[in-house]
Amino acid sequence: MQKLKEKFKNISDTNLLLLITIVVFFLMYIGAVVFQGKGFLKPQTFFNILNANAALILLACGLSLVMITGSIDISVGGVTALVSMCCAVYLDYQGGNVFVSMLIALGIGLAFGLVQGILIAYLDIQPFIVTLAGMFFARGMTTIVHTNPFNVENPNFVALKETRVNVPGMGSVNKLGVYVPAYVELGVLVALLIVLALFFILRYTKLGRNFYAVGGNNQSALMLGINVKRTKFFAHLLCGVLAGIGGYVYFLHVGSGAPSHAQGAEMNAIASSIIGGTMLTGGVGNIIGTFFGVLSLSTIQNIVSSAGLDQAWWTGITIAAMLCLFLVIQSVVMARKKKQVKK
Repeated sequence: MQKLKEKFKNISDTNLLLLITIVVFFLMYIGAVVFQGKGFLKPQTFFNILNANAALILLACGLSLVMITGSIDISVGGVTALVSMCCAVYLDYQGGNVFVSMLIALGIGLAFGLVQGILIAYLDIQPFIVTLAGMFFARGMTTIVHTNPFNVENPNFVALKETRVNVPGMGSVNKLGVYVPAYVELGVLVALLIVLALFFILRYTKLGRNFYAVGGNNQSALMLGINVKRTKFFAHLLCGVLAGIGGYVYFLHVGSGAPSHAQGAEMNAIASSIIGGTMLTGGVGNIIGTFFGVLSLSTIQNIVSSAGLDQAWWTGITIAAMLCLFLVIQSVVMARKKKQVKK
């Protein structure tokens, strides 16, 4: 018992918050199975959560990077909408091809990350103000590109959108006795690969360690010889690129362009990051935790919907309750850390 207590005391804040997030997700999912029926036991139910939230996973990962450095980016939802509309117009009205549309999405995300990164890191302008302007600009440009929502009919894009990757051994038998294979969309594979890549970057590279150092204490990072401005710039640049990729994954899922796309996506991404254990104060966070944060957020939304509470405010109330819970948990973890420092 004493050894267990010692191990608990020695666990890092990031790993402790990650552990809490994973435990909470599994408890929620088990609760959904118990109270909402066996539908949640079907593997496809879980895969549908991934299919619907692949883009949010990417946006939340980008938010986690900037939040670890002690910054913020609220433009990602607007960038997602702009990417969707630009790609949709290019494919349907300009007779474009799918590969170039991917480059357009990447270019838009790169441009936002580059400009906002320079303004925040090198001109020392408040991140909230810069990215708020970025959000308004992206939303405005989306309407300028095209005012009305429409579905993309480009045959190559439609074929790509409807591509499914079957998951071996995870199917189920329907009421007619027919075996239905479980599947994920292409966007899920992209999201999972990027989650693994970012996990490796944060854990095993100098840049990843610099993110944590800058978020923990700017002055200490400077004394260690870390280029704080460049580190913050790269965080926002990566966030912009992830918003571009996430925008295209979102576009692949919905298959349309509309000015109203991805409304509130930036808030859901921030909420997912916090639930996943990333602190707004910086220095603490984990990409795997962010992934489970997205799953937790989506699961609670599914539970609320399955309970017949379809009104939007019930979802908002439950998300607010989850955020409050995890903010309290983070406060407890920080208090634990301060006690250890004093000792």
